[in-house]
Amino acid sequence: MIFGVEITSDFDAAGKVYFTHKNLKSIIYNLLSNAIKYRAADRPAQVKLITKEVGNYLILAVTDNGIGIDLVKHEKKIFSLFKRLHENIEGSGVGLYIVKRIMEFNQGRVEVESKLGQGATFKVYFPK
Repeated sequence: MIFGVEITSDFDAAGKVYFTHKNLKSIIYNLLSNAIKYRAADRPAQVKLITKEVGNYLILAVTDNGIGIDLVKHEKKIFSLFKRLHENIEGSGVGLYIVKRIMEFNQGRVEVESKLGQGATFKVYFPK
């Protein structure tokens, strides 16, 4: 447990990803720190990291059971620079923007699935 958060991982389902260490570290750091930062107060925090291969991509999925995101309301702002979805939680609004820019620069992409009050899953698509 880190910061009272149960973090589990399963990287067995996919092969190796060839990516710069600095950028991969930044992606994982930003997604993990958001999962921890936006945890729900009424339940123990859990974060899962898994990989899988789909078509021409290796996918890293980071799933949490946190407060979730209202995608209808915030879909356009999620990956924008300096846009924050929750004013009561400390942050600068650059983390998800950085993840998106790194992936776009490397011919990949990032997607989000979420339900308000139930958590979120961020999927990062690394081209093979």
